[in-house]
Amino acid sequence: MLRSLNSLIGSTIHAEDGDLGHVHDFLFDDRGWIVRYLVVETGSWFSSRQVLIAPASAGQPDWDKRALPVSLTMEQIRNSPDVDTANPVSRQQEIAIAEYYGWPAYWSMEPSLVPVLATPQTAVMVEDTHLRSSKDIVSYQVKSADGELGQIDDLIMEDSTWFVRYVVARTGSWMNGQKVLLSTRWVDSISWQDRQVTLAQAHDEL
Repeated sequence: MLRSLNSLIGSTIHAEDGDLGHVHDFLFDDRGWIVRYLVVETGSWFSSRQVLIAPASAGQPDWDKRALPVSLTMEQIRNSPDVDTANPVSRQQEIAIAEYYGWPAYWSMEPSLVPVLATPQTAVMVEDTHLRSSKDIVSYQVKSADGELGQIDDLIMEDSTWFVRYVVARTGSWMNGQKVLLSTRWVDSISWQDRQVTLAQAHDEL
């Protein structure tokens, strides 16, 4: 079923032994448009720390009740590697988290993961992980192949696969400010510096 990511912000996350906190954000891969992590605000029980939870740990959600169980304990989460969610998540941090929880390394088949510094003791991986915040991309400008289109209002995810299928854009004057669904397959490029998404299609192809 299709779900608005905006509507899922604030959903309660239930650990195996108690309420963990609530969904603060989603991190998705801007190449595959897959949600890789939920950013969870743990609340007062753990000094309001934000932690990353992969969909691999998620049980059967009840999105109508805005509730998602995870197969993790409070103690596991308390002892998990620190991640500063205010900054881009590095591959080294992802590796540490995956090893700690035993999550599959989704990037392991990507050819872009290349050791750039190696010694007999260590290999340092340097690359852009392409993880982006769903909250941050809302309000980005959308540009079609032949001009300005509007502004991103939401992302729509398939809840069975965590695949972000659509971008919801609030159009400008050319469609009287109506909202339109744009396939993420149409996205040609994203400029995080300019806060802009560019589509391969022209206006009349949408």
